Amino acid sequence: MNNIFMPKPYKILEIVHETNLEYTFRVEVDVKAEHGQFFQISIPKIGEAPISISAMGDNWMEFTIRKVGKVTNEIFNLSPGDKIFMRGPYGNSFPVNKYKGKDLVVIAGGTGVSPVRSLLKYFYDNSEEIKSLHFIAGFKDENSVLFKDDLNNFKTKFNTIYTLDKKKVDGFEVGLVTEHISKIPFDTFDDYNVIVVGPPVMMHFTALELLKNGVTEDKIWVSFERKMSCGVGKCGHCKINETYVCLEGPVFNYTKAKDLLD
Repeated sequence: MNNIFMPKPYKILEIVHETNLEYTFRVEVDVKAEHGQFFQISIPKIGEAPISISAMGDNWMEFTIRKVGKVTNEIFNLSPGDKIFMRGPYGNSFPVNKYKGKDLVVIAGGTGVSPVRSLLKYFYDNSEEIKSLHFIAGFKDENSVLFKDDLNNFKTKFNTIYTLDKKKVDGFEVGLVTEHISKIPFDTFDDYNVIVVGPPVMMHFTALELLKNGVTEDKIWVSFERKMSCGVGKCGHCKINETYVCLEGPVFNYTKAKDLLD
């Protein structure tokens, strides 16, 4: 009998220390996934946590994990060659086909860069499929910056704005991501979409600022980093009103997401 809650062991190929609190684990896999989906990653007898895919390739995926609790503390004790347990993928994905041939704006805050990284890497490798890409990434400080090599690469093909909350350092602006939205030339776009990912309060105020800049609700897409426990709509941990985020999300158009944001 197929048990949808049963994880499988997968071998860790590589571990990259992004910051003191975030590591990226490259895992050998035999399953396929789409940009924006997530897996439940677990340690036997300890627990499991929902983690978004931050990159993917032939027979491997990457998961960028923040050390925030019992499960992630144990995961950080693992080494390349060790096995990690996973089940998935779960949830919907970013509608990539809707973005092709158009202008795309991606705005991410902190660990919200992780769920959009695989999509950004896809369009970096297939830049002919998109008209233009504007990327705003905000971090608390220079010690919390993720994917530094990718950020440098993205500068060569995308229109990028990287910002730190309070302190200006080389290569970074200063201020919250909302303070830089007015720099995006929305009035020059014929057809475009905007992706926003980050903490709920960040997504809320970013969406409001986008609306002030003439972006209509239907052009905005968000991804929820809300706690999802079972991944299959059984436990209700991720439920907002009548919506199960793990089933109908984590990616939502803002026309619906505006009623779901905390």
